[in-house]
Amino acid sequence: MLAFIISQLAGLIRSILVARAFGAGAELSAFFAANRVSETLFTLLAGGVLSSAFIPTFTTVLTKNDRESAWRLASAVANLIIVILGAVAAVAAVFAPQISRYLLVPGFANDPVLLKLTVDLLRIQLGSVVIFALGGLIMGILNAHQVFLIPALTPAMYQIGLIFGVLVLAPRMGIYGLAYGVIIGSILYLLLQVPTLIKHGARYSATFGRNDVSVAEVMRLMGPRIFGAAIVQLNFWVNILLGSQMPDKGSVAALSYGFALMMMAEGAIAQSIAIAAMPTLSAQYALGKLDDLRISLSTSLRGVILLALPAATGLILLRLPIVALLFQRGEFTAYSTQLVAWALLWYAAGLVFHSVLEVLARAYYAMHDTRTPVLVGATAMGINVGLSFAFVALFNKIGWMPHGGLALANTLATALETTTLVILMRKRLDGIKGRDLLKGAGAAILGTLGMSTAIVLWLMYMQPYPAALTALGGVAIGGMIYLLVMILLRVPEIQLLFQAILRKFTNK
Repeated sequence: MLAFIISQLAGLIRSILVARAFGAGAELSAFFAANRVSETLFTLLAGGVLSSAFIPTFTTVLTKNDRESAWRLASAVANLIIVILGAVAAVAAVFAPQISRYLLVPGFANDPVLLKLTVDLLRIQLGSVVIFALGGLIMGILNAHQVFLIPALTPAMYQIGLIFGVLVLAPRMGIYGLAYGVIIGSILYLLLQVPTLIKHGARYSATFGRNDVSVAEVMRLMGPRIFGAAIVQLNFWVNILLGSQMPDKGSVAALSYGFALMMMAEGAIAQSIAIAAMPTLSAQYALGKLDDLRISLSTSLRGVILLALPAATGLILLRLPIVALLFQRGEFTAYSTQLVAWALLWYAAGLVFHSVLEVLARAYYAMHDTRTPVLVGATAMGINVGLSFAFVALFNKIGWMPHGGLALANTLATALETTTLVILMRKRLDGIKGRDLLKGAGAAILGTLGMSTAIVLWLMYMQPYPAALTALGGVAIGGMIYLLVMILLRVPEIQLLFQAILRKFTNK
């Protein structure tokens, strides 16, 4: 979690620098739109899809102490990634003009300069797809070996590449410098993990695993997950498509900033817990220890809820001073702050659901079940697309900034998806220690109520004061109140945390 926080801070610094250099205007919207293509390819054929299929299979082979077969599996998957993703990226580069004009940003069609910029940025960033995919595979290998620190720091390496792009390259190359920063970041993302991979005895084989049962299992698990990921990515494409047609061409950038801020909290809270839990859940399932799996899942979900609920509430209440503190300088104006804060309001409302989903989905993957979360997720994201069109129209009708409707659609669809998966998991495991989860949620609600009261009073008092003081003071006061309530309620997680810190510093 500490490594994730470091990575999120690096991402925050990158966002601040990008906001200062490019604001939240049309040029940056073109960059985010172009980035969506490489992000989609990475997600569909690698990334979370590959990890959800690869880690359970690789872990199963490792539990049999068959390391030769495990490394042969990893080599085959790596070779398939290079060939398939390389070919798809090349095709996407050739047809970049058509992809941009008809599928990605049709709203830019009346601005040839902006459309050409999107095409150029798309082609540059496609070079990162294979590199990121190999990095994602190595991350899965290391996680299966219970190595989490180095993989969790890799996103920080990517952010360093972007920071180099905006500070060193952008002054001479403009927004193109940021695109080349993506390539540099992807290389750092990969290289950081290589020494640790070698340390764990990595062996490469020139094979595609045509007759390998484990490779076939990875492909089987990936099939449904690719479909589910495609539906999720479709939602992002719809957001960009609708955002590009809004009167304010900065809407796409505002949505990207708002979603990124929400995901920073989600990454530090849920992804760290979920990634650390998945190899354990996979091993417990492989060994048939379902009671242990139930306890591990319940414990992980409790921790997520206790952290995500106050984080979501804090982002909602302090959205304006937080956005102003982080971004409002240079090309990022007060109006840009309003745009981003509006998107953050509706995205933050779904932080708890996103966080619970992060852990829950990995529990299904650990049980070699990609079909259930994919079917549920596909249904939810289909609803998301429909709600996106409906809420944009509704927000326009009542005079609200329409891009907020896209964020609200995402929140409601994620809530539906998470609720459904919880119900199905309870039936599958004959319960997930619901009483413990309710106790944790009750404590989180009480703490959040106390925290919210303090923050609202703080905001009323701090109206004439600078955003920096308002935001930092609100976060500090809210955090202290929440922690105090947790201590008074004797929440077990807090006691365990204090004990762990004490052991760390006393070496006991």
